[in-house]
Amino acid sequence: MDYPDDRCIHELFEEQVERTPESVAVAYEKQELSYRKLNERSNQLAHYLRKRGVGPEVLVGICLERSVEMVIGLLGILKAGGAYVPLDPHYPKDRLAFMLKDAQVEVVLTQSRFLERVGAVGETICLDDGLAADERNDNPRNAVWGKAWRI
Repeated sequence: MDYPDDRCIHELFEEQVERTPESVAVAYEKQELSYRKLNERSNQLAHYLRKRGVGPEVLVGICLERSVEMVIGLLGILKAGGAYVPLDPHYPKDRLAFMLKDAQVEVVLTQSRFLERVGAVGETICLDDGLAADERNDNPRNAVWGKAWRI
């Protein structure tokens, strides 16, 4: 399928939210989120991340198992304008530390059970702590400048 090359993936996602807000956007095991709910939760995370300095050219590690939260995290990072660095939470701790240092990751999204594995980075945010729950859920203004990447 041809996609417009003047919009980012999170903008295309927001267009789908407008078309089918109550349709299931993501399902994993026994958890499902509609497009509207997924958009709201990723927006909250994006606003939270922006308050912590995430924007263009900021790398955010994402160290989560496959889950609905992983999708929220990926969208939230993109909506904040950052770029994500995927980190497998089952890699050895030394490997994760090397990857974080080598990529110069400033922020890591994870879950509390993996907190010890990611070690000390600039800032570690546990998605299961609900820290972003009080943030606004509207679409953040696009923080990505320049031409969007073609998917």
